[in-house]
Amino acid sequence: MTFKELSQTRFSVRSYSNEPVSNKQLDYIMQCAQLAPSAVNFQPWHFYVIKTEEMKQKIQQCYNRDWFKTAPMYIVCTILHNEAWVRKSDEKPHGNIDIAIATEHICLAATEQGLGTCWVCNFDAALCKEILNLPQNEEPAVLIPIGHLAEDCTPAPKKRKDINEIVSYL
Repeated sequence: MTFKELSQTRFSVRSYSNEPVSNKQLDYIMQCAQLAPSAVNFQPWHFYVIKTEEMKQKIQQCYNRDWFKTAPMYIVCTILHNEAWVRKSDEKPHGNIDIAIATEHICLAATEQGLGTCWVCNFDAALCKEILNLPQNEEPAVLIPIGHLAEDCTPAPKKRKDINEIVSYL
């Protein structure tokens, strides 16, 4: 599949089957995250793979939605702020950018493996930080439910701005 086809195939999955993600698939996905680029190659991230029932129930408290609970596992993507590159000219930290790139690598790799994911950013980050016992410099940025799609899960049509609205050729 081309990259464009992969991008068109990926969508926010909100219904998962009980079928577990294989270790081979998970290893592949995490290796793809490892390969993500970051500012000055600082790689200011950490990924917590949540597979046990006890930890899944705790993470579900951070985003209490029925559909979220159908996922067989989660990946919590965190930013290590003390390791992120900061642009000198305006003091802009790039940890948010770097974690976004790595997270999308996870989502696209999962799609390639026939799995579904969903970016979840509207969650209780303070509770998640407490559950994972994260140090002060580490911020949970994104929760990624991941798994096989439920039989009744179909993508909604993609709604995107027209290319002329988002691209300027100068």
